[in-house]
Amino acid sequence: MTCDDPIAHWEEHARWWQDGFTAGADPEYEEQILPLVERLLAGASRIVDVGAGEGQVARRLSRRFAPGSAGDGETLVVAVEPAVAQLAVARERAGGPVYLRGVAQHLPLRDASVDAAVACLVFEHLADHEPAVAEVARVLVPGGRFLLLLNHPLLQAPGSGWVIDHILEEEYWRLGPYLPVDVTMEELAPGVTLPFVHRPLSQYVNALAAHGLLVERMEEPAPPPGFLARAPEYPAAATIPRLLALLARTHP
Repeated sequence: MTCDDPIAHWEEHARWWQDGFTAGADPEYEEQILPLVERLLAGASRIVDVGAGEGQVARRLSRRFAPGSAGDGETLVVAVEPAVAQLAVARERAGGPVYLRGVAQHLPLRDASVDAAVACLVFEHLADHEPAVAEVARVLVPGGRFLLLLNHPLLQAPGSGWVIDHILEEEYWRLGPYLPVDVTMEELAPGVTLPFVHRPLSQYVNALAAHGLLVERMEEPAPPPGFLARAPEYPAAATIPRLLALLARTHP
């Protein structure tokens, strides 16, 4: 397995992700990511979740916008995920979406078939983000929305983190090298190593623009209270966002 084969790593570590970050286990998803996705995709009727994992974002959208809920009518949510180990659990948990196996670079959908797309913490695992951007643009209708959620490229660049300098008696957030593209294998837990690709924000914005997706909103939310309560090293850095949300729209 290499950094160029992220699917194999997600197959191997799917259970780690499912146990630690889904079904209410992770405060960043529960308190921040899922409500943010709901708000920014409100009113959509045909949604694709790109790199859906075990489907928690897709399930939330399907329930939130389902007939009889606060939504405006029937909503179709398609969850596209390449890892079999993730799809198996997604189908067990069901919850409304249609689950399809596929990769972000070749979405199994027709041209102009959805009015919204979301990719949550997916693009930083892709060796090349531009084919995936092109696919999202292809499947969106004119005026369709794309919500791209990333680990903040500037403030979460490799080598970034909270520093306590006991000599100078200072505390500050250190920024790692931001401009170079960096591919690393990060150990996130004992025995769990996953590939991450750092890119400057301009590469994402320019790729979106090149495929007719213009950013109309950007959000940098502070870490949520539940995360801060579980991360003793982070409260002093509570003003440093971990997440970046870009909402782009195709030309009408």
